[in-house]
Amino acid sequence: MLRSLPVARLPFARRFAVQTGSSMLSEAKLQPARTWDQAVADSFKAASMQEIFAGKKVVLFAVPGAFTGVCSQGHVPSYLQRLEQLKAKGVDSVACVSVNDPYTMAAWAKQVDPSGALSFYGDADGSFTEFMGCGVDLKVAGLGPGKRSNRYSMLVEDGKVTQMFVEEGAGDLKVSDGETMLKSL
Repeated sequence: MLRSLPVARLPFARRFAVQTGSSMLSEAKLQPARTWDQAVADSFKAASMQEIFAGKKVVLFAVPGAFTGVCSQGHVPSYLQRLEQLKAKGVDSVACVSVNDPYTMAAWAKQVDPSGALSFYGDADGSFTEFMGCGVDLKVAGLGPGKRSNRYSMLVEDGKVTQMFVEEGAGDLKVSDGETMLKSL
């Protein structure tokens, strides 16, 4: 059963720095989900926004934390269940980001997406979340001590945000799910 986090409702949409029409081709970087040994082997190389978005049609969705209820039981499955339909509409890849280290993201991805159909990225220092302007204090839910990301999804075409769906609260899953994204295409 999915349950929302007990967090205050805030006007997140007004706080987002990135909106429809914004360019994602910034200097921000994300760490691909991988094991420690894989990170050592590639010298801890981060993925640039150009690598992730340039020349591609990408759905990116953010979750407050790996291994959390709504994220694991609702958000990720909503994209896995519609992945082929999204690809049929021209989506090249679907990616999930969370304020977690890439090793936690790799372990979580292995649990929620054993086939590796989605891409997972860690935002360990919260800099991508800060770039997006969507940090939220979730210490009340045991997700601290730093800020986490509000839940949202967006469609990015060749580096430009063309669709954006922001949840009212980080524990909600009403507009950033795979079904909403699919209907918007």
